[in-house]
Amino acid sequence: MNTLHMPALIQKKRDGNALSREEIAYWVNGAAGTNPAVREYHLAAMLMAVFFRGMTSEETRDLTLCMASSGAVADLSAIEGVCVDKHSTGGVGDTTTLVLVPLVAACGARVAKMSGRGLGHTGGTLDKLESIPGMRVDLGMGALLEQTSRIGCAVLGQTGDLAPADKTLYGLRDVTATVDSLPLIVSSIMSKKIAAGAQAIVLDVKAGSGALMRTLQESIDLAEAMVAVGQLAGRPTLALVTGMDQPLGTHIGNALEVKEAVDILSGRARGRLLEVSLRLGAMMLIAGGYSKTEGEARLSLLRALDSGAGLAKFSEMIAAQGGDARVCDDTGRLPKPSRVIPVAATHGGYVTSMDTAALGNASRLLGAGRASVDDRIDPAVGLVMNVALGTRVDAGEPLIYLHINSADAAAQVTEMVRRAITIEHNPPKALPRLVHAIVRPGGVERCG
Repeated sequence: MNTLHMPALIQKKRDGNALSREEIAYWVNGAAGTNPAVREYHLAAMLMAVFFRGMTSEETRDLTLCMASSGAVADLSAIEGVCVDKHSTGGVGDTTTLVLVPLVAACGARVAKMSGRGLGHTGGTLDKLESIPGMRVDLGMGALLEQTSRIGCAVLGQTGDLAPADKTLYGLRDVTATVDSLPLIVSSIMSKKIAAGAQAIVLDVKAGSGALMRTLQESIDLAEAMVAVGQLAGRPTLALVTGMDQPLGTHIGNALEVKEAVDILSGRARGRLLEVSLRLGAMMLIAGGYSKTEGEARLSLLRALDSGAGLAKFSEMIAAQGGDARVCDDTGRLPKPSRVIPVAATHGGYVTSMDTAALGNASRLLGAGRASVDDRIDPAVGLVMNVALGTRVDAGEPLIYLHINSADAAAQVTEMVRRAITIEHNPPKALPRLVHAIVRPGGVERCG
């Protein structure tokens, strides 16, 4: 006879006590739909108890593993070599996956990546890839295994049977005001990575005005918790805490971000996006055992970049997934907007701060993102930054170029952009760091 009872478990957590693996599995199975004794109101009450009382590292590990095993778990063992994955907590102009995956694969690593779609102010890798004519991301697990074995990399959509408990709990967190709970965030992210078969994991945890967490310390705490859970789950895990006080790249939007990735891989562009990609790529090579030191890994990545091997691998991946690989030689083949409109500065001075989330939402209003999962994406639209933090501008000088297909939102977006970029008479005293911290199983290394 089963003695587990949800009201008793809720009370136990409400009173600040730790739940056992068996107790956690009981309510996670309810979230996955395999335990009819657990109702939605039970799940909502448990989420609130966890929100207020937190979880120990062992509880968070058990919650993550129970959620990961609540549905199918991908088996990547047929792929020769360690499959290493990277996950970002979400940002604006964050095109690192499109740069990293082919570049790391060109260094001999295996990258079998399942990605998601954009929602809110953050972009989605699948939406970006689908802006390439003919590109498919719905090829299934067999294609993921075959393509990664053959060319070293693949980026596909997550199958619906991976971590079904997370899908339920994620939706409930939104309507119960329990989104910003550290153990719930950790278990949501890491359960999907583990269920997707990742054998080594690198995390890019954002901090700043476009980040998930409110403060730098909260971002570091999140990175530490995810690294700890990854290690406890037997997956070598490393993390960078990187700045999101301004868009990472200069292009925000789907085809626009593909263009910037091609520009980076072809050597035509550099900047913050390339530097973060190199830092993350080096950690991927180390986590997967392909390089011993960051210096060795960075040198491999730079060689792949300078030789054109990274761009060639991107072209190969696009072709393997049915896309028009000619975009790697001619980005003019990507979708184009009907109009490009500059947004000019109303007065001169220095750019001292940006509301990065507002810039992401401005791009969304143009049609580059979605407010709900059912919204349609326009692959051609978005923003191209003409300034960065610390830039000196004159009155009338363009801050951003709007790539639009409809004039309806242009006026609203123009005002959003102007409000999101602060211009002051004096330059900023210091620019925010690109990389705030490196988090390893042994602890946190603050940068600078």
